[in-house]
Amino acid sequence: MNKLIIFPVIVGIAIVVSTSFLFVDDDTTEFSSIYETGFTYYDIEIIQNILAEQNILVSKPTAITDHTISEYCTFYENGLLKTVKYCTTTAVLDSQGNPLGNINIGGDIQSPVMAVANLETSTLESNQNDVFTVFETMIETLVCDCWDTKQSEDYESISSWLEATHTFYSDSGKQNIKSKIDNLGDSEIFLEITSKDNSILQTLIILK
Repeated sequence: MNKLIIFPVIVGIAIVVSTSFLFVDDDTTEFSSIYETGFTYYDIEIIQNILAEQNILVSKPTAITDHTISEYCTFYENGLLKTVKYCTTTAVLDSQGNPLGNINIGGDIQSPVMAVANLETSTLESNQNDVFTVFETMIETLVCDCWDTKQSEDYESISSWLEATHTFYSDSGKQNIKSKIDNLGDSEIFLEITSKDNSILQTLIILK
């Protein structure tokens, strides 16, 4: 059995502490075969329908294949920046009809290897319910709706992990931070919180 470790990381500094463990079966997948497993581009429709029930609107996907793809669909693998060949992006409006951010899914033309939600709010507390709803929906749809069936020493739900990451950000003096989940549903999940001049950017990254 593999230990699925949830830990906060101060960006640019180091791993701080291991805070929780989930246990999952060991299943190593080569990058070349990742395209054949996990979520698909069509899963955005499921996300749209679930969020619409919470009055959060997600636009139809727009394909990006030109040089701007690096602005929407990039990720790090073994410390190296990776850019995909094909990427789709959607706009997200919060429950009040205001722009909240976007959801991007990328890989090759047949299947994605990564999904990213970039949500920007004026403060960390602003639109917290909408932000949590988007992140929870993405994890449950693209990874698995299995958090409750795994053993977690610290976090009983996705929202409790998100809240703990928010607390860690506040306690860190509002430095840019990253929290990571390894191997939940054979995926890696990252939450990054980045301070900007007049806003907070929260980025959820899901990698097969």
